[in-house]
Amino acid sequence: MKEVVEFIAKALVDHPDDVSVTAVEKEDETVFELRVAQEDMGRVIGKQGRVAKAIRTVTKAAAMKQGKKIHVDIVD
Repeated sequence: MKEVVEFIAKALVDHPDDVSVTAVEKEDETVFELRVAQEDMGRVIGKQGRVAKAIRTVTKAAAMKQGKKIHVDIVD
């Protein structure tokens, strides 16, 4: 899953070298913390959060196929 989040984010931003994804294990789910360059933050979030929602939807669908629960957080 980490690779999926990283791949999508790198395709969206101007500075793909600054993209990092960290997996944090919680009780019953995995939280992926996505970090991008400050000037790319708007590209990853999108207007009214549409891009961020799409990233979350795609990754959750992929995780459900594997029987896992995940959440994607975009961190400053």
